[in-house]
Amino acid sequence: MQEIKLRPEDEFIKLGQALKAVNMVGSGVEAKIVIQNGEVQVNGEVDTRRGKKLYDGDTFTYQGETVKVVR
Repeated sequence: MQEIKLRPEDEFIKLGQALKAVNMVGSGVEAKIVIQNGEVQVNGEVDTRRGKKLYDGDTFTYQGETVKVVR
């Protein structure tokens, strides 16, 4: 499982930004499309909100790869 570390000044990261940050997608437009198509799961459930806030301990999965958000 991959991890994405929150910046010290940030309490959360948005789902679309997180997908880009770990290079699962190449652009914000691509992130929007895969999220709206229901291809991304947050904490085991499909979430179609690009602006979904991910906090420490949350996970998201895309194309069989899971990433955990850590502080």
